[in-house]
Amino acid sequence: MHRYEAHIAWQRDGTRFTDHRYSRGHTWRFDGGVTVPASSSPASVPLPYSVAGAVDPEEALVAATSSCHMLWFLALAARQGFVVDRYVDEAFGIMERNAEGKQMISRIT
Repeated sequence: MHRYEAHIAWQRDGTRFTDHRYSRGHTWRFDGGVTVPASSSPASVPLPYSVAGAVDPEEALVAATSSCHMLWFLALAARQGFVVDRYVDEAFGIMERNAEGKQMISRIT
């Protein structure tokens, strides 16, 4: 069994909250000490309520999937005796509505 943790922190910056005009900017902190600025996507929540320079959950999902695929490929290649000098992936995900009309990441390529 493996346990993975992330500390997610957000704080209201003094603006009203109930009118939905609050910042979605927050941080992700991981057990290795890395802190990542995060936010909702500007595609989902318009600026200035999202943070364009931060990582959004959808991007993180695409990156995590691509990273897992790369690590699996490198392990498989090494096990088979192949030498890999470089690996580059230009991954993307598609968010669309499902049959019930709910937003979802339907595929990652």
